This record gives sequence, structure tokens and C-alpha cells, in this order.
Amino acid sequence: MTAIISNPLDFNVDDLYVDLCPTIGRRVFLKCEGFNFAGSIKLKAAAEMIAAKERSGDLSPGSTLIESSSGNMGVALSIAAASRGYRFVCVTDSRCNRAARRLMETLGTEVHVITEPDPEGGFLGARLAHVRRLVNSNAGYLWLNQYSNESNWMAHYRTTAPEIAKAFPEIDILFVGAGTTGTLMGCAHYFRENLPAVKVVAVDTVGSVSFGRPAGRRLIPGLGTSVRPGILDPSIVDDIVYVSEPDTVRMCHQLSGRGFLFGGSTGTVVSGAATWLETNGIGDDVLSVAISPDFGGNYLETIYDDEWLARSFGSKLLPAELDPAR
Repeated sequence: MTAIISNPLDFNVDDLYVDLCPTIGRRVFLKCEGFNFAGSIKLKAAAEMIAAKERSGDLSPGSTLIESSSGNMGVALSIAAASRGYRFVCVTDSRCNRAARRLMETLGTEVHVITEPDPEGGFLGARLAHVRRLVNSNAGYLWLNQYSNESNWMAHYRTTAPEIAKAFPEIDILFVGAGTTGTLMGCAHYFRENLPAVKVVAVDTVGSVSFGRPAGRRLIPGLGTSVRPGILDPSIVDDIVYVSEPDTVRMCHQLSGRGFLFGGSTGTVVSGAATWLETNGIGDDVLSVAISPDFGGNYLETIYDDEWLARSFGSKLLPAELDPAR
């Protein structure tokens, strides 16, 4: 069927899944959310947050949006803002991939890069402080605040979760990465209300404070936070699995070895799913779905670059570890 659109927000593939059994030996189906003009699941939340502000009258032609982002949401909002005629200011930090920054700037976004973390709140705390300063000094700026904006998770309550339920009505377990926790909360709310037997497992990064663990060094943008998101309600999450960044990288390379170039968030989710299923002794009679937030094109200079890996992880993750045939 031929599709013709006039707005980039009108295109998103929502029914493509990868069978992960050949890769991880487990009955897991990976929902690919990167087939849209932003290249990530964040386009859903970006569109929903902007639409909600338009309905409330907070946004009007010529308005300036501002948001903190480690990359994917910044790209998504750049596309959404350009398509709706708004200016957009993105506050990111030095961990944001250069490709993502260039893409935002190409779309007309003003990008501010924070280079020093806050002593207590890390890079996210420093980014949020910078956003607040800009909002206080610019009366026309509207901060969407994805970390506390209920439209963030409502986007996935309305779309992502019911899409999964429709494709796999017999689903037993859902694995969702925890960043701003918009996708996690939207799916958890939906399944708690509609299919309560489904176990929702959050996948977080070692070093993230979202679920009460101490902060630690994190180099890969996407999942994990240094400031707990306001929309997070841990009580509706059934379990949490933590993934180290070396394991994230290993899984990304394991997937790319089969021709699937995914991003860091996806590598974390798949690694977490494989670990959780093995640890809990889950057999092939259980059907699991994991959500892939992004693809790997923006990670060619980091996760898929031998020099970056050696510089970032040293003896913990040498390139030879990833490919024993080298």
C-alpha cells in the first residue's frame, strides 16, 4: 500500500519485531521503534507532549520550546518543532553523540552542550539547572520537562503498549528500558489495567539512581539517570534488572554480528532481558517482548569504534573481547 504524508510525525512503523532466539537463545521478540524520521521511540512522546501543550493553549506560532536530552529526545523534538513551526533549544551534555548533535543543528535546533557534571546530580542535574536558568531569563521559553510530563508516558499508554498487546495477546513478560521512564510507565500502567498477568521488568543501567541505587559513571547516553524522574512510580514495576555498560556494548556487537545495528539503549534492554530470563530459569514456554528504542547509526563513533571502546573501558572491554576471531 502506498503511503503519502506531509508531516514527518505521521510516519512510524509500529508492527515490526525481531526474533531474538537465534541471537540470545531465548524466546524474546524485539519491538523495533526506530523506523521513523527521528530514528527512535522518542518521536511518540515528543509528538504527544507538543500536542498536549497545543491543546492547552500554552503553545502558539513562534513559541520556543526547550528541553534537556542526552540525544534521542532532542532529535525527536527537533523534528517535531520544525514540522510545527516552533523554535527549539536543546540542552545536552558532552556524552551526546556528535551525529545526534549535528542532526539537531541541521534541523534548526540551538544546542547547548554542558561539559561539567553537577557534583550531586551529575550531567542531568547540570543540564536541568541550565534549562531553569534559560527559562527564567527568557519569558517566551516553554519547558516541556519530559521527566515530569505525564504526556511522556501517556504516549506509550495510548500507542506502544496496546500495539504489543495486539501483536502478542499471549505475552507473559515485557522488558522496557528505564531512561526518563516514559515508555516504562506508559506500558506498566497499560498492562496493570488491561492485562495484569503480564510481568513488566524494568531494565536500568549500572550507575543510574532511578530505583535508588548510588550514582556511578555512565558513558553511553540513553538509559539511566542521575536524577530520579518525577513520573516514575516503582510500585507498578514487577522487577528491575541492571546492566553494566560493558555488557551493553557486548550485546550491541553480538546483534551487529547478525546484521542488526542497534543503539546503546537497545543493547542494554536485550542484555537485561537475556540476563533476567537466565537468572530466573525461564523456559521456552514463556513468551517475552522487549522494546528496542533506537538504531545504531548515531553510535558509530562510540559503541562501534574500537578506539573509543579502548579509551573508555580499557582492559574491561578490549575490542578483541567482542570478536574472538580477531
